[in-house]
Amino acid sequence: MEGTLFPSRPVLPIQTNRPIQPSPPVKFNATTLPPLPQNPSSFPIDSLLHHLLNISSPPNTPHNLKPLNPPHQTNDTFPSLHISADSTPKQHQFKKPTSVLVPSFEDKARTEDGLIDFLTIKGKMMFNSIVESPLDCVNELCDSAKFELLEVDLISLLKALDLSGNWERALLVFEWILLNLNAESLKLDKQIIELMVRILGRQSQHTIASKLFDVIPIEEYSLDVRAYTTVIHAYSRTGKYERAIDLFEKLMEMGLSPTLVTYNVMLDVYGKKGRSWNKILGLLDEMKSKGLEFDDFTCSTVISACGREGLLDEAKEFFAGLKSQGFVPGTVTYNSLLQVFGKAGVFMEALSILKEMEDNNCPPDAVTYNELVAAYVRAGFAEEGASVLKTMTQKGTMPNAVTYTTVINAYGRAGKEEEALRLFNQMKETGCVPNVCTYNAVLAMLGKKLRPEEMIKVLCDMKSSGCAPNRITWNTMLAMCGDKGKHKYVNQVLREMKNCGFEPDRDTFNTLISAYGRCGSDIDAAQMHDEMIRAGFTPCISTYNALLNALARRGDWKAAESVILDMKNKGYKPNETSYSLMINCHAKGGNVRGIERIENEIYEGHIFPSWILLRTLVLANFKCRALRGMERAFQQLQINGYKPDLVLFNSMLSIYARKNMYDRANDMLHMIRENGLQPDLVTYNSLMDMYARKGECWKAEEILLSLQKSGGKPDLVSYNTVIKGFCRQGHMQEAIRILSEMTTRGIRPCIFTYNTFVTGYSGRGMFSEVDEVISYMTQNNCKPNELTYKIVVDGYCKARKFEEAMDFLSKIKEIDNSFDDGYVERLSSRIRGNWEVFENLIGVKCAVHYSVRTVRRSVTSVVQVSCKLGFTNRRFWYLLISGS
Repeated sequence: MEGTLFPSRPVLPIQTNRPIQPSPPVKFNATTLPPLPQNPSSFPIDSLLHHLLNISSPPNTPHNLKPLNPPHQTNDTFPSLHISADSTPKQHQFKKPTSVLVPSFEDKARTEDGLIDFLTIKGKMMFNSIVESPLDCVNELCDSAKFELLEVDLISLLKALDLSGNWERALLVFEWILLNLNAESLKLDKQIIELMVRILGRQSQHTIASKLFDVIPIEEYSLDVRAYTTVIHAYSRTGKYERAIDLFEKLMEMGLSPTLVTYNVMLDVYGKKGRSWNKILGLLDEMKSKGLEFDDFTCSTVISACGREGLLDEAKEFFAGLKSQGFVPGTVTYNSLLQVFGKAGVFMEALSILKEMEDNNCPPDAVTYNELVAAYVRAGFAEEGASVLKTMTQKGTMPNAVTYTTVINAYGRAGKEEEALRLFNQMKETGCVPNVCTYNAVLAMLGKKLRPEEMIKVLCDMKSSGCAPNRITWNTMLAMCGDKGKHKYVNQVLREMKNCGFEPDRDTFNTLISAYGRCGSDIDAAQMHDEMIRAGFTPCISTYNALLNALARRGDWKAAESVILDMKNKGYKPNETSYSLMINCHAKGGNVRGIERIENEIYEGHIFPSWILLRTLVLANFKCRALRGMERAFQQLQINGYKPDLVLFNSMLSIYARKNMYDRANDMLHMIRENGLQPDLVTYNSLMDMYARKGECWKAEEILLSLQKSGGKPDLVSYNTVIKGFCRQGHMQEAIRILSEMTTRGIRPCIFTYNTFVTGYSGRGMFSEVDEVISYMTQNNCKPNELTYKIVVDGYCKARKFEEAMDFLSKIKEIDNSFDDGYVERLSSRIRGNWEVFENLIGVKCAVHYSVRTVRRSVTSVVQVSCKLGFTNRRFWYLLISGS
C-alpha cells in the first residue's frame, strides 16, 4: 500500500535504520537549540473595534423614551428620539412581498409646481428654517419659534418635510409637538399620528416606530386600519410579538375590519413568534369566513412559518390543500416551499419542487436559485451549490449578493476559507456589489479562524464601498469573542455596540447567551436571559439553542436534557440544531448512552436524518472513540444521498489510525480523492499519527516533508506528532532535530511538546536530560503541569529509583512555588506505594530462599511487563510473583 498513498507524488524510500547521529549529541538547552519565536500577540480586539467604530454611525442623541403621561398631567422632559445607525438606508434588505408589507400611500398634495406649494407663506418660512438647521439644532429652533410654529398647519409642515426627504426632521418636529401639547394638556390630532405612522413605515424605521408607539397610547386614537397595520408590522419587525397581538385584538374590539394585508402581517407575527400553528390555522379560517382570498404572500408566509418550526409535514399538507382548492402557486409560494426543505437539508425534495415549477411553467427567479444553492449547501454539496452560479448565468439570471453570500457561507462552514475568499473577490470583479450580509459572512468566517488582520482589511473594504455595519455585524463580533478567556472582550464589544446606537435585539441576546456560555460565565449567560425577558423579547428556539450551546461546551448533558424538556413543555419543537447540540453535549460529557438514544430516534424515523445531524453523529462518536457509531452514521450519510465533507473523511481516517486499522485508513484516503477532495493539513496530520503509532517514525517524517513540498504549512500538531514518533522509538536526537526545525519556522513548542520529550527521556532513565527539559520549559515561560511531574515520578519508579523520585518531588516547589500541595502529596503517596510494593515483593521471594539479586531482577521484570500491559493493580502483582 505504500506506493498508493499519494499516487500523484513520487514514492520516497522508507528509512529503516537510524542515520548516523551528530557528534557530540545535541543537548536540550538554550545554547544548542535555536531561539524560540515570540509568543503570539494577544487578540487585537481594540484595533478591530477601532475600524468598526470608524464606519459605524453613532446616534445623534441617546435613546431613552419614557411613557407619555395622560393628557391631564404634565411632563417636563421628553428625551429626544434616537435616530440610530439602523435608520440609514441599507444596501440590501431581505424584503417580504409587497402585500405583506404596509403599502405605500401616494400623497395627493404633491404638485407639479413643487413639493411645498400647499404650504402657506409662514409655513414655507418655517419649513426653510427647519431644513437649513442642523439636525441636532432642530429642537432648539422649535423652542425659539414656538408661537410661530404653533400657528402654522402642523400636518402640512410634517408632510412637506417628508416629501422633501427630511423624515428625520419631521420626526424631531413631531417629538417637539408631543412635548409641548402634553405640557399644555392638549391631545394630539389623530391625523398627525397617522401621518407619522406612514412616514416611519415608508422609511422602514421599524425600531423607532415600535418605541414611539410604546410611548403614545395609540389605542386611545381612532386611527384607520392601515395605520394600525403599519404599527403591528413595526412591532413584528422588532420582535415585539405580544405587543403586536394585543394591538390586533384591540383593533378587532374597536370594530375595524382587518384587510388582507393586516391578516398577512398577523400571519407573519405568529410565524415568527413560534408555537402558534393553531393560531395561524385560526386566522386562515377567519380569512375564509370573511371572503378574503389567499394570495401568494399569504401562502408564502404560512409556509415560511412551517419552515421556522421544522413542520415539514404541515407545510406539504398546506401546499397540497391549496392546490386541491384550485390555487395556482406562483414563484413566491414555490420559493417559500423550497426554503422549507432546503433549510431542513432535504435536497431531493427541494429538487422535486424545482422540477414541479418547470413542469408548471412557473419561471424561477434569483430567489429560487438562492434557495436551491442553500438546499445543496445544507446537504453537504458545497461545490454543487457553487455550480448553480454558472447555471444561473447560462439561463439569463445573474447571481446576486444573496447567491454569492450563501456559497461563501458554505465554503466557510466546510473549512474552505481560501475558496470563500476567492469567490468573494470574484463577486466584486463581476460587478456584484457585496452587501452587509456578505461582509458579515466573511467576517464571521475569518473570526472563527482568528484571522484578525484579514478582518481589518474587510472592514476597510466595507468603509471604501460605503457599506455601513448593522446589528448583525456587531452580533458577529460578539460571537467571535465567545471563547475561554475572552469574557472581557464580550463586555467591551457590547459596550461599544450600545454606544453606536445598536440596542440589543432578540438575536443579540441569543448571541450573548451563547458567547458568555462559551466563555464559561454561566452567571452572565443566565443574566442575559433574564435581561432579554425584561426587555420584552420572548425566548425562542434560538434562545434555547444558545443555552444548549453553553451547556455543550462543558458537557453538562443532564442540564441540557432539562432544557430540551422545558422546550417541549412550552410548545417548542426542537430543531436539528437543538438535537445536534444535545449530541455534542453528550459527547463532551462522555455519555455514550445519551448519544445512542438520539441515534435510535434518528434511525427509527422519529427525527429527520438531516446531513447536519448525521455529520454530528460521526464527529460525536469520534470524540467518544465509538468506532461502531461512527461507521453507522457515516454509512447512513451515504444511504441518504448526502456527501461527506473532508472533516468527516479525516475523522474516519483518524479513528482507523488510532485503532491500528491501517488498511481501512488507506481506504479512507482513497475515498477522499475519489470524491474530488484534496487532503488538507488535518489529513496529513492523521497520516503522520498513523505511522507514528505503527513505529514508522521515518515514514511520519516523510509525510511531513511531502506536506511542505505540496505547499502546505505544517502546524504545531504536525511537528508534535513526528516528535512523538521519534521519542517513542528512542530517537531523541531526531526528535530534537524536528524541534529545532519547528522553532526555526516560527512555531513555538507547547506543553504537549515538552511532555513528549519528558516521556521519551524518563522512559529510558535519562533523568539528567529530563531536568534539562524542565529547566528549558521554565526559562521559556511554560510551566510544567501535573502530567509532567507524574511522567517523571513514574519514570523513576519504573527504574526502581525511589529515593531519587522523592528528591525530585522535593524540588517541585522550587520550580513552581504556586504548584498545588495536594497534588505533590498524591505523587508522594504514589512513590511510597510503589516502593512498598517493590520491597514486599522482594520479601516474598527471599522467604523462599531466592537470592536478593535474583529476586530484584525477577520482580523488576514482572512489574515492568505488567505496567506495559496496563496491569497496575498491586494484588495482581502479588499473585503473579508468588505464582512464578
